[in-house]
Amino acid sequence: MSRRSLLRGTLRGVTPKIAALILVTVLVLVVFGGTIAPQDPLHQDVAHLLQGPSGRHWFGTDYLGRDVFSRLLAGSRLSVVTALEAVAVALVLGAVPALAGGVLGRVYDFVANRVADAVMTLPTLVFAIALIAVLGNRLTPVMLAMGFLMSPQFFRVTRAATVTLSGEQYVEAAELFGVSRSRTLLVHIAPKVLPTIVVTAATATATALLTVSSLMFLGIGVVPPAPTWGGVLSSDLNYLSQTPWAPLFPAAFIMLTAGSLNILADAARDAGRGGRVLVPAVPALATDPDDLEEAAHDRISVA
Repeated sequence: MSRRSLLRGTLRGVTPKIAALILVTVLVLVVFGGTIAPQDPLHQDVAHLLQGPSGRHWFGTDYLGRDVFSRLLAGSRLSVVTALEAVAVALVLGAVPALAGGVLGRVYDFVANRVADAVMTLPTLVFAIALIAVLGNRLTPVMLAMGFLMSPQFFRVTRAATVTLSGEQYVEAAELFGVSRSRTLLVHIAPKVLPTIVVTAATATATALLTVSSLMFLGIGVVPPAPTWGGVLSSDLNYLSQTPWAPLFPAAFIMLTAGSLNILADAARDAGRGGRVLVPAVPALATDPDDLEEAAHDRISVA
């Protein structure tokens, strides 16, 4: 399945399109949220503490009189980018070693699998909190801890897809033609594993966003008064009797973003059911003529 066909299949239906629109909106907020915020997210107005939604303060104000809507817009970048950074670390630590297993042999593959199994036993929040206690209350330890703990997910999915594709006829043909294993991996396998990695990354980003928001809810990783979705969610918990609506707005930002990522990941997985890459546990029987042609070109270049 081509990337264009996969994209069309993913966006087929109303729900995936709405999810994509939500994510585009979130992306705009990540880039321009602090600029388009109607008020200074750090400004304290002691004359308007714990105010309800109004024309001036769309989502009300917090216990310091700060505009909640502006704080959520300005906090979009820190909340989402931190989750993306954690996923990037997981991608490097998980997918890259899994792909390398196709070249480095069985001993490396065995050791890498045991390491992934060991990392999966670590509790996410406890490990992140312990690392922050050692390295300090900064975002970098949070990002590293989250990425490290999510890396086995990328490793297992990427390894399964790589092993499946390694047995395809066009890969065997390339090897019979004398193409090196490293070139076969980079030219014929890695591009077809990419859609699987993208789907995994979407799901992992949703998980990372929820986890990072939970840490920020606890005040870990971010120093106040920097606005974040998790921080805004926790700021007014002591005043729920006066502002029962306060948690709804930051929770909606988190839920809509994470839910949209999961919806698009499911849609992409469903769109790829007929293909070979997104279902790595089921080897395909058909041979792609384009791949055989690529293998033939490799044979000519090697000769």
